[in-house]
Amino acid sequence: MKITVIGGGSTYTPELVNGFLSMVERLPLKELWLMDIDAQRLEIVGGFAQRMAAASSTKHRKVQPFKVILSTNQRQAVEGASYVITQLRVGKMAARINDEYLGRRHALIGQETTGVGGMAKALRTIPVILDIAKDLRETAPGALLANFTNPAGLVTEALTRYAPDVHAVGVCNVGITTKMHLLESVEKLLGQKIEPERAQLNTLGLNHLTWHHGFTIDGEELWPRLFDEYLNQQRAAEHPDWDVRTLETLRMIPNSYLQYFYYTDKKLRAQEKWPPSRGEAVVEIEKDLLRQYADPALDEPPADLMKRGGAYYSTLATQLIDSHANNLGQTHVVNIRHNGAVKGIPADWVLEMPARVSAGDQNCPSGIHPLAAEPLPLVCFGLAAQVKMYELLTVEAAVHGDRAAAYQALLANPIGPKADQAQAVLDDLLETNRAYLPQFWQ
Repeated sequence: MKITVIGGGSTYTPELVNGFLSMVERLPLKELWLMDIDAQRLEIVGGFAQRMAAASSTKHRKVQPFKVILSTNQRQAVEGASYVITQLRVGKMAARINDEYLGRRHALIGQETTGVGGMAKALRTIPVILDIAKDLRETAPGALLANFTNPAGLVTEALTRYAPDVHAVGVCNVGITTKMHLLESVEKLLGQKIEPERAQLNTLGLNHLTWHHGFTIDGEELWPRLFDEYLNQQRAAEHPDWDVRTLETLRMIPNSYLQYFYYTDKKLRAQEKWPPSRGEAVVEIEKDLLRQYADPALDEPPADLMKRGGAYYSTLATQLIDSHANNLGQTHVVNIRHNGAVKGIPADWVLEMPARVSAGDQNCPSGIHPLAAEPLPLVCFGLAAQVKMYELLTVEAAVHGDRAAAYQALLANPIGPKADQAQAVLDDLLETNRAYLPQFWQ
């Protein structure tokens, strides 16, 4: 088995390598290819990854671990791969910071996955991901592409529409992180330790726009008790995450990113305290991480990696591949075209939802089976539908360099600009990202 990571110079990569090292007795992984266009950064992160694999073989493992191979050649890296993981950032952290301050300049949300910042990132990213899909189609036609690149749902939407013959799934760590936190509450309620594989989080919506509405252990629904406990915690909190009346009405727990939609003014006030923005803070964290990674004596991920975020990232990635490769049929929260699993929602929409993950077959070549779910209540569906329209327009704009579609995407986004502000925001967005958006400047 060959697994390729596009964006292998990411500071997240050591956590991912650690996850695969924990799976050496379950996965016949022979080569882990780390590909990145930044050769200097790849040398630092990749060299650390190679030391991790070498140390694992002498310290902990009976089974010889995989070989870590570094490459700046995308096509060579994906050729013959069984799995390809994309975790890239077009324009690097400078582009993320530009996205944040683009929003702030126009009194809009500046964030890398929602609002105008998320749109800018999608416009930069979609053509690059489709180019990777082209290489998969030609050199690794049976591979599964697991896209972690944000905005994950929007990128997956583009893949399903413009690379439908490539097996692809969008993945985000919010679902598994929420599951593990809720599992801790369940264990306190029941007074016993529960293996994570016995638990299932039921959630539905779009990436970074989901509502959690169920939690089962061995198929038994515990949501009423669990939600009431969560509601009591929010009532007692000095600074609750959510307005209690909203929770009482929904009887669901919103994805934390919904705060950008529910409490927009509050988020805008927080932006006025920058610097540092989150992107600027991450730059400093990464400087320190890369300094540690470059230490030839280091062969295990440092504790400071947790400051970078992305909890349970490696757990999700490795469990997903394990379930697919070994035909385990585990349930994971993913971004996938639901194909009618949710009544009342167009079948060709990509949703974030639970899916059964097994080896591909004739009926489902990708092996990702969306599980049937009840539709969202109107109060949630209305917002999700509006954001989906923004997503579909953004895909068209990114693929075709269509400025009219980009303008309409800004209008459709519920936290986008007003109509009389949209052209100025679009002009700023395109000019700021001109180096990464050739499709708009031909």
